[in-house]
Amino acid sequence: MTDGNAFPAPGRRVWAVGALCRAVADALEARFNPVTVRGEITGFSRAASGHCYFSLKDAQGQVRCAMFRRSASLLEFLPRDGELVEVSGRLGVYEQRGDLQLVVESMRRAGQGALFEQFLRLKAKLEAEGLFDAARKRELPLLPRGIGIATSLGAAALHDVVTCLRRRAPHVPVVLVPAAVQGAQAPGELAAALESLYRAAERGTIDVILLVRGGGSMEDLWAFNDERLARTIVRSPVPLVSGVGHETDFTIADFCADVRAPTPTAAAELAAQPREAWLGALRLLHERLREAALRRLDRAAQRLDQAAAHLGRPSARTAQQHLRIERQAQRLRFALTARLQRSEDELRSLREALRSGIAERLARATRDCERIALRLQLLDPRLVLQRGYALLTDPASGQPLTSVRAMHPGRDVRAALADGEVDLRVATRGVNPS
Repeated sequence: MTDGNAFPAPGRRVWAVGALCRAVADALEARFNPVTVRGEITGFSRAASGHCYFSLKDAQGQVRCAMFRRSASLLEFLPRDGELVEVSGRLGVYEQRGDLQLVVESMRRAGQGALFEQFLRLKAKLEAEGLFDAARKRELPLLPRGIGIATSLGAAALHDVVTCLRRRAPHVPVVLVPAAVQGAQAPGELAAALESLYRAAERGTIDVILLVRGGGSMEDLWAFNDERLARTIVRSPVPLVSGVGHETDFTIADFCADVRAPTPTAAAELAAQPREAWLGALRLLHERLREAALRRLDRAAQRLDQAAAHLGRPSARTAQQHLRIERQAQRLRFALTARLQRSEDELRSLREALRSGIAERLARATRDCERIALRLQLLDPRLVLQRGYALLTDPASGQPLTSVRAMHPGRDVRAALADGEVDLRVATRGVNPS
């Protein structure tokens, strides 16, 4: 055995503390770096300089970590104690204390890399389709007739929302449709709950809908990153508020909703204005209305006083009114006389025009009748008979006979001449020249 207080044997190297720390750091650099570590955050703090300090631990060990400001500014989430993360960096020794230290260059939530990639892909797809457009988002009603809530009956968020609504707007009715907010069945149940609330909105029962749940990891909130639920949200007939998780949590539901609230309680506060504020406004309006009515009564009293002063000398006012009436009557007589004269002149002109028009029409009609009579005379068949022609007809039927084929020997015919008719009988039939 050796004496614990004995000096090292001659020739053995004696390390300076700083040199030993540097040697250990060099060995770690050559053996491990770069390194990726998975563990649970504990003791997280952010200094005024922007640097972050924390430890990573698991059931078997713990390592101190530092994340400098430049790397910390690239984080896409706010690390919290108890959160499981994966960090990449370089392992070394903090020589001032001789502590093992991991200088973290990047960090992501552990086990959520694939989920986060799915989240980003769905977010990009729905954003390209216009589901996140600010133009389609509506303002919340100031005085909702009712508020719909979709969440789990066992969620702490429900207690927070109901407590807030009872405090701020106990007069507003609430319609609750329960649904799971975590697990594989949650997206379908949430979509069905919203559809039920949409029917209530179409009946005019509710004017705003709250979709809420408390905070959690990305896995816990994954139901609110479902595409079917997102498309159901944008079909809401009334404004919809998404209050999912904590202030730093973002889901697809938040982007699709008309309004995103940082917490469930904040969602309730946005949907229902405090009753006391409205009552105070009503009291103020009542006072303003009362003052306006009093001012109006004062002005009416002044006008009444002025009217009474004028009525103190009714004879002069009556004479003035008589004079005005006489002037108006005279103007009316002049106007009527001038109007009657113009009317008589117009009637006289119309009478002359009518008489002239009738005479011209009669003359034109007489000339037309004479021309027609002349044409009729020219068409009179008796003129033809007078030139030696005869009209042959069948004595029985009176039908004219115009063809030699109808003339067989022995047939009786009747001939109409210029001065009468004679009955004839066919002796022979001549030859048809055609």
